[in-house]
Amino acid sequence: MIKVGIDAGGTLIKIAVMEKETTDYRKFPVSELKQAASWINGMKNAQICITGGKAALLASYLDTAPAEIVEFEASSSGVRYLLARNAMSQTEFVFTNVGTGTSIHHLENGGHRRVGGTGVGGGTIMGLSRLLTGITDYETIVSMAAKGMRDRIDLKVSHIYEGAEPPIPGDLTASNFGNLMSLHAEEQLSREDLLASVIGLVGETVATTSVLAAGQCGMSTIVFIGSSFIGNDLLKQVVERYTELRGAQARFLENGEYCGAIGALLSLA
Repeated sequence: MIKVGIDAGGTLIKIAVMEKETTDYRKFPVSELKQAASWINGMKNAQICITGGKAALLASYLDTAPAEIVEFEASSSGVRYLLARNAMSQTEFVFTNVGTGTSIHHLENGGHRRVGGTGVGGGTIMGLSRLLTGITDYETIVSMAAKGMRDRIDLKVSHIYEGAEPPIPGDLTASNFGNLMSLHAEEQLSREDLLASVIGLVGETVATTSVLAAGQCGMSTIVFIGSSFIGNDLLKQVVERYTELRGAQARFLENGEYCGAIGALLSLA
């Protein structure tokens, strides 16, 4: 029997397929929703469970009515599963799901609750990148951002305390995009620098919000998952650094973007 777990999100459709104890992963952009449905329909006699904001729309194109599971419950189950697979023995922790937006959850005693979130996430990266550079392809945005420098765009603490010793690390961001006011009109900014600053803004916002939420729960370990980290080493670096600077520990899970799909799959009998 083939079991299929689907997380139909606002940007990507993530699919986990288990057959003979082997799990494979597949993703489609939400713009290819009908193609994803056709691919799923090609697996005859499969058990299917679905979650996510586009679940109802995707289900309308499936030949077989799927089971459904609440998105937060599916993600929590998937996180626990991947932690166990990676020999991480966390029983209580906070996890942050950075998809189109960002949602933060506290897991303890086998249960979970949502403790916060922000509208800043992968959708912000895509939207601001298009606004500032005209680029709409995710992989191009990520690869170009990795070559960029943020010093001329973001206002650092050291910029404010010029010539003096700052009370906090000087390379911390005092204001994202705040250094633009000091540029002369004729100065040009590269697209690489602009994209790096967009990812910096998102990463720092996600990390700061997550650390504050974790502190309210008495936690210092934060597990970061979500489609925004796919191939995006710069975002991981920003999140990890800011999390650690604020006294917490960041962990990233291999295949973490599939936690919702895995949780949906695991819910099948």
